[in-house]
Amino acid sequence: MRVAIVDDYLDCARDVADWSRVANRADITVFTDPFADAAETIDALRDFDAVCLMRDRTPISAETLAALPKLRFISFTGRNNATLDLAAASARGIPMSKTDTGVNESTSELIWALIMSLVRQIPANDASLRRGHWQHRLGITLAGKTLGVIGLARMGSRIAEIGRTFGMNVIAWSPRLTDEAASAVGAQRVDRDALLADADIVTVHVALNAGTRGLIGERELSLMKPTAYLVNTSRGPIVDEGALIRALHAGTIAGAGLDVYDIEPLPADHPLISAPNTVLLPHIGFVTRENMAIFYQDSADNVAAWLDGSPVRLVQP
Repeated sequence: MRVAIVDDYLDCARDVADWSRVANRADITVFTDPFADAAETIDALRDFDAVCLMRDRTPISAETLAALPKLRFISFTGRNNATLDLAAASARGIPMSKTDTGVNESTSELIWALIMSLVRQIPANDASLRRGHWQHRLGITLAGKTLGVIGLARMGSRIAEIGRTFGMNVIAWSPRLTDEAASAVGAQRVDRDALLADADIVTVHVALNAGTRGLIGERELSLMKPTAYLVNTSRGPIVDEGALIRALHAGTIAGAGLDVYDIEPLPADHPLISAPNTVLLPHIGFVTRENMAIFYQDSADNVAAWLDGSPVRLVQP
């Protein structure tokens, strides 16, 4: 029996969780580097009976599944996996198990770390000090500024609440947002264009789907103030990367803080790397020791339960 743990970038799966119930009955292989494409995925996983996926990192299409005839069980972290063809796996009769979603505060904390890094110019000042300079760039104070929250569900609501503690005015927009829902978290509902025009910080918290792909494009960025910052920790394609890069180089917005991208991992020669006034993080909103411990322990328990013949946390496509 062979079990693969895929996309363990930090090589922490065996450190933060107890895999002994699996290791006693199966060989475990950990893949720490992402697969370049479907062909490499198939080549790496063709001899495995069970695969443990980390969120949406490795795409597993129907075609990829068809090329993995030995695969008999899949576990993935979180409640959903947008890059796994659930219907195809179900049609193959492959049981799939999910895990707990982890600690939500990990992402909300990182969002505010990004915001503070941008407005107080923390990376630039740190780099300047290390070069022997002192007080490199002038930052701004958040109190009294306007926070624009696009998407006021669970994460957006939490960001709005924290914004209020900074003394910020909070405005919000999402397609079905009501005045009552906005008021409940201390925000004012406005239309999208008004939010983009008025906010000093625009932060994105909507799911990626056909309606939100390219939600922030050339026109939307042109509405923002030249002193305003954009933060995206949801999914890369919600913001048009080309339009954002052009806005950053033109100085039509003050800067951007990103934790998500169209292509992940972000290529070393990607134009965002050289774009000015950016803070770029490698999709670590959920990547904390606490979350990895939950994800990988649930993954280990999922595989052990499957090996016992009684799989748990089963996904119904």
